[in-house]
Amino acid sequence: MPFNADTIDAAFVRTVLAASNDCIKLLNLDGDLTFMSEGGQRVMEVSDFNQLRGCPWSSFWEGDSHAEAARAVAEARAGRNYRFQGPANTAKGNPRWWDVQVTPVFGADGKPESLLSVSRDITELKRAEEQQRLLALEMNHRIKNVLAMVQAIASQTFRATSDPVEARAAFLNRLGALGSAQDVLTQTTLTGARMADVVAEAFRPHGREGQVTMSGPDVDLAPRCALALSLALHELTTNAIKYGALSADGGRVAVSWSLTPGETDTVFVLSWTESGGPPVAPPTRTGFGTGMIQRALSGYVGGATTLTYEPSGVVFTLTTTLAALTADVM
Repeated sequence: MPFNADTIDAAFVRTVLAASNDCIKLLNLDGDLTFMSEGGQRVMEVSDFNQLRGCPWSSFWEGDSHAEAARAVAEARAGRNYRFQGPANTAKGNPRWWDVQVTPVFGADGKPESLLSVSRDITELKRAEEQQRLLALEMNHRIKNVLAMVQAIASQTFRATSDPVEARAAFLNRLGALGSAQDVLTQTTLTGARMADVVAEAFRPHGREGQVTMSGPDVDLAPRCALALSLALHELTTNAIKYGALSADGGRVAVSWSLTPGETDTVFVLSWTESGGPPVAPPTRTGFGTGMIQRALSGYVGGATTLTYEPSGVVFTLTTTLAALTADVM
């Protein structure tokens, strides 16, 4: 049987309105509520429409949205459609975002005799848009961090040696460490990385896991701190492989970190201790690695660093606060 709009009765219309998740309302020309669909009462969490009947529709909106609602009434009363988006609470006080369109309902004389308002709940869409905005800001922030790191690496690497071949190899290795740190961040979250993952990644390319022990509580690092620690650990690992404990079969590296309550904030201590390798002595000049570890790391992470060359092996200590590790501020 073909569809015939003339055969639709009031009961069917009520069923359709009840099934709709849009809040469908009729307003008089003054903008007062005269009708709200059953489905609209459901999404607006209205238990008794009679308590709202006759209320000015614009009174349910606040701030800029109140002005938008008043303008929508004025436009529709003048025979024009008007659409806006804005926040408004449900009858139970729960915040929602709505996409609203107000249109005139014309009478037999061709003039508006009432106003139709249709509000669609777009709360989830707005949340997704806000999340997308925050992700874009975070990615922009992270890119700036990485570029700042690359600039520091390039400046210090090429300043430390006049041999272009050596400088190029060192630069590429350090960029590789930076890339590995970025992989750790990508594999975890957009807002940070686990300390244990950063430490493990420093040794992974060298296959020295059997000579390394690491221990410490769960600590989530802000992206810029994760990058700085990754580069510092890369330098320590590289030096240990060339000259220190990891250059000998019996050499060992112990990496540990701890959290201790302090007077104003939790204190974080990272320790790198080498043993079993060849005797070491302080270097005759400060290279990129020492500069990266002592200056750049403390600059990005805060706190204080010590790097000593004990006869038994290199010992490095970083002391800072948990707040400094989790705050990602340029």
